[in-house]
Amino acid sequence: MPLSPTDSLTRTTRLLDASGAGRAAAVREAAGLLFRGGLVAFPTETVYGLGADAGDPRAVAALYAAKGRPAFNPLIAHVPDTAAAAALGHLSDAAERLAAAFWPGPLTLVLPLRDPVAMCDLARAGLGTLAVRVPAHPVALDLLRAAGRPIVAPSANRSGHVSPTEAAHVMQDLGGRIDAVLDAGPTEVGVESTILDCTGAVPALLRPGGLARADIARILGHAVADAASGDAARPLAPGRLASHYAPRARVRLDAETVAPDEALLTFAGAAPPGADAAMAVFDLSPAGDPVEAAANLYGALRRLDAAGARGIAVVPLPQAGLGEAIADRLRRAAAPRSTEIEGG
Repeated sequence: MPLSPTDSLTRTTRLLDASGAGRAAAVREAAGLLFRGGLVAFPTETVYGLGADAGDPRAVAALYAAKGRPAFNPLIAHVPDTAAAAALGHLSDAAERLAAAFWPGPLTLVLPLRDPVAMCDLARAGLGTLAVRVPAHPVALDLLRAAGRPIVAPSANRSGHVSPTEAAHVMQDLGGRIDAVLDAGPTEVGVESTILDCTGAVPALLRPGGLARADIARILGHAVADAASGDAARPLAPGRLASHYAPRARVRLDAETVAPDEALLTFAGAAPPGADAAMAVFDLSPAGDPVEAAANLYGALRRLDAAGARGIAVVPLPQAGLGEAIADRLRRAAAPRSTEIEGG
């Protein structure tokens, strides 16, 4: 029996082990829940996503309620292959080349809408476009094939909070608000997908993420420009709100000192004055590897936030490669909290 949107706040959350011999059974159970309008968190290569049937407005409404997510913020449809994506939206020549190069993988394409039924108006925030990707995680792909329909899957956390990279993070934020969590261990990439607007003549970057800008430029044969800022109150894609990915503690960027009531997020062993007195310290990558840093980012923010510090001081970080995505998430985490995000 389908669940109503308000049921998303009073559900019993099952933890389904998808890491071993029981994976097939866990995936079948999760697919059945999605088919009946339920909410299931599942792993992708980037972060854990909160899944709902993209064509079911009641299920999408329940997802928004569980996350406390602003209804104007569109969702990403997850599908098992490029053919399924092409059934939802129109792929330009450039979009087809990008899909061939990077799917499955951490790339989301915003496309002109083809099928308004498979991804309902609520999931698209009323836009004539949709965001879609093919995730590179075996459990996610198994689930999408078993579900047999597009699945919207924003990060499986309360809106505006730090994104989850482990099943335990999902349970901390959404336990009792969703139906199940498919647990397949920690994610690999650790930051959300890169989003490209492919609705115009030339693809433009909407959000940096797990796929570096330089790799995209190599396929397109030219530099990748940032998309126009547009209407911040009605973003074209997820992750565009100024305040997002935020821990409870205030985040202070490019810190050259650390106050005694702050925690420290550092990189490559950097130890600014006051580091010894910090309430907690986490080094994103002692070896100075941006890939490792991206994978550790959200877990580090959660761990430092749990220390109870007033703020989190962040040392200057490199901007090249995945450093761009890390900087984007930290900048949004440090932004003033909007009333529509705070406490969501």
